[in-house]
Amino acid sequence: MELFDSMDAKETARNTAESAATLLHARPCPTGRMPVIVANGFGGLLFHEACGHSLEATNMADGGSEFSGRIGEQIASPQVTLVDDGRRPGAWGSLHIDDEGIPTRRNVLIENGILKGCLVDRLDGRRLGMPPTGSARRETYRFAPAARMTNTFLMPGEDDPKEMIRSVMFGLYVKNIHAGSVNPVTGEFNFHTNETFLIENRRIVCPVHDATLIGTGREILNQVEMVGTDAAMGQGFCYAGSGAIYIGAGQPTVKIGKMTVGGDQV
Repeated sequence: MELFDSMDAKETARNTAESAATLLHARPCPTGRMPVIVANGFGGLLFHEACGHSLEATNMADGGSEFSGRIGEQIASPQVTLVDDGRRPGAWGSLHIDDEGIPTRRNVLIENGILKGCLVDRLDGRRLGMPPTGSARRETYRFAPAARMTNTFLMPGEDDPKEMIRSVMFGLYVKNIHAGSVNPVTGEFNFHTNETFLIENRRIVCPVHDATLIGTGREILNQVEMVGTDAAMGQGFCYAGSGAIYIGAGQPTVKIGKMTVGGDQV
């Protein structure tokens, strides 16, 4: 419940109202391949879906992940360091022990682009020959525990978010990502954006309609060109085979060099 102590209800309501008013005048969103800048905070859902699920032992153990057998390999831009931390103080996805009685911990999944490990439960740990990582989770006793994420976030970099915008001649700035889904076998994912803005001639010029961001984990991880210093976390729920669970997702502002955008501009 202490999460609510860190929230300002009036500020949240004001931001929601301002966002709704801004989007009343949104233009159609362009379609095609272009640079995309995703804002900090729950924009981290991008990495939760793009590679997080593919790095759960549930998918890794049977070769059903695009990253199976690739631990120790370079799978991402050197800008990418991805962590899952079940002990992060006060975070939405934190817990003392997982649903198999293993203490949670900080797991570095990708470090400077190198795949370091995955999230492991007891059963799939035996199949992989790896110890559990305190990552077995389930919604209730009705579900079998499976390796799932807790608080997954991209570590901050050294880039200025304003410089990211100034580096783009034509592209999108995405303030919020609402939802997403992924096929862990192929790594194909899609996201629905909210509060999306057009960048032209190195500046944000206007809001556009919501878009769909499409790609694969291995492609997007290697397209990360800039990572900001403004790390922040968001809260949400994750739905998978062992039910709906609380998760945190976060990142600094990130620039993706090229990404497929599904817009509505004719």
